[in-house]
Amino acid sequence: MRRRLAAFLLLSTLPLSPALAQDAIRSKPTALPVNDATPAPKDIPYPGGTIRLEVDASDTVQRIFRVKETIPVAAAGPMTLLMPEWLPGNHAPRGQIEKLSGLTFTAGGKPLAWKRDPLNVYGFVIDVPQGTREVVAQFQFLSATAPNQGRVVVTPKMLNIQWESVSLYPAGYFTRQIPIQPTVTYPAGWQAATALRGTKTGNSVAYETIDYEALQDSPVFAGTYFKPVDLGHNVTLNIVADDADELDFKPEQMAKHKKLVDEAGALFGTYHFNHYDFLLAITDEMGGIGLEHHRSSENQVEPGYFKNWDSGEALLDRNLLPHEFTHSWDGKFRRPDLLWTPDFRTPMQDNLLWVYEGQTQFWGYVLGARSGMFSKAETLDAYAHIAAKLDTAKGREWRAMEDTTHDPIISARRPKGWVSWQRSEDYYNEGLMIWLEADAIIRRETKGAKGLDDFAKAFFGINPGDWGEVVYNRDDLIRTLNGIAPYDWAGFFRTWVDSPTKETPKGGFTLGGYRLVYGDTPGAITKAAEGSQKMVDQSFGIGLIVKNDGEISSVIWNSAAFKAGLATGTKIIAVNGDEYSGDVFKNAIRRAKDGKTPIQIILKQDKYYRTLSLAYSDGLRYPRLEKTGEGEGSLDKLLQPRT
Repeated sequence: MRRRLAAFLLLSTLPLSPALAQDAIRSKPTALPVNDATPAPKDIPYPGGTIRLEVDASDTVQRIFRVKETIPVAAAGPMTLLMPEWLPGNHAPRGQIEKLSGLTFTAGGKPLAWKRDPLNVYGFVIDVPQGTREVVAQFQFLSATAPNQGRVVVTPKMLNIQWESVSLYPAGYFTRQIPIQPTVTYPAGWQAATALRGTKTGNSVAYETIDYEALQDSPVFAGTYFKPVDLGHNVTLNIVADDADELDFKPEQMAKHKKLVDEAGALFGTYHFNHYDFLLAITDEMGGIGLEHHRSSENQVEPGYFKNWDSGEALLDRNLLPHEFTHSWDGKFRRPDLLWTPDFRTPMQDNLLWVYEGQTQFWGYVLGARSGMFSKAETLDAYAHIAAKLDTAKGREWRAMEDTTHDPIISARRPKGWVSWQRSEDYYNEGLMIWLEADAIIRRETKGAKGLDDFAKAFFGINPGDWGEVVYNRDDLIRTLNGIAPYDWAGFFRTWVDSPTKETPKGGFTLGGYRLVYGDTPGAITKAAEGSQKMVDQSFGIGLIVKNDGEISSVIWNSAAFKAGLATGTKIIAVNGDEYSGDVFKNAIRRAKDGKTPIQIILKQDKYYRTLSLAYSDGLRYPRLEKTGEGEGSLDKLLQPRT
């Protein structure tokens, strides 16, 4: 029997003869044509007229938005209505179609059947009857009641309306050609802020008629504890908070916010809005956000933004407003040509995010320093922390920085197990480092006469008051830079943007009068990050970030920790025989500096325990910038106020 079985197994592994392969039973369907019935957008006015959108946002318990949308129509026949899918600022298809529920359509009070487009699940197809003048859509948007359902946008004390979640639009038209008039009913006694202007009646606000593209770009923050502050230049800081005392601020704190607006105007030479509304939520109940819009921005910071202004942990929140404000010029007014789309169905192409986000990150820190939101020393600490972090991104050896611009689509900001090897959205901070070097090169080539400020005015400062969009490509970028300071900018970008590299660009430091060094004491930014995130960050040395409870949240590829076999998600139970704590861990690293004392670690991974010996003798390593040479360098001059 064994002989027969062995013979059968031998025969079964032999390849089939051509004749047998041809005769084998294998059905072969014919591919059907793909019929995309959704009409392509045309740049013509929507013929139906103005859509009326009514949103009931008064439910702060079940957190359900109830929507009625009256859509005028000009003709009978098939019609596709879309929920926005590709969202500006998200750089990815992030529309929350799964939360749209209870959808019905009626015409003249009679129900209309609808079908979802199988090629685009954000599309709903109806057949408009003859003689119909308007179709009424009704549905609910079931906002998250817990963080595991998505970002929480409604709490008992505040809410955030993002219009793409509570509206549909007719396919076949540029969204800027679709007029819409929204009305919102808020909880009793609440105040609301948005870039839209409207008329309040009771608890409802009827907003101005505006095009659908601009509506999506004009979200709302509302709440029971609310305070608007005039920052000058038609800019308002609208503060909503969990508690009334979070609205209190010192005059010198608000003076820095006003100076931020002044410094931005001095930098770009003009403002690209008729008015601008910072929407600032001081909360740990509503979900976090930092999202740009042309005439506003959505911003969430932790409680204590004003109350704990001088504490380390509050420091990290103060970069948010300078960054998002810069986007009014960089990203909203000037936008990469493949990131601008005529509607919210057309996919975006993210290649130039190292300008859109990277240069915004650069100007955010510069404006933060010039306005006093950060001190100069804190800004230099931030630069050191950023550069050192980027150097731990070992994935740069195989993955060019530009390829990370596709991460919003590839990973949708889901956690990564080996982020230092995989890389993430490094175009933000590596973009900052590239533009820091570009500024230093311009100053060197022009003997200090010009800097990236001159580029900002030439590139972003055109068309004063224009809050439309002007698109660009890489050639436009290079042409403008060469107009400021002739240089091989094309080669510069090929090196740092298009190619794998060994380290992040640091010419902004070395040409600017500084160098990156390491010591055993954390700088202000690293210390603040360790405090706010409740962890020990030794990614710069042994190659670990460990939470205060011992859980490993990051292992740097090819570091000492990696070579010892550590992995993200593993928990350190004990170090050198002592129960884990941050101080115990750091003391063990200090003692191992003699090279004779390996660090003994007890680990728990899932339900398994193991002990390992970790050889490492470089001690604690924290980054900082060290001054080189005498006098002011180009980096010092970059951070100086302009007003």
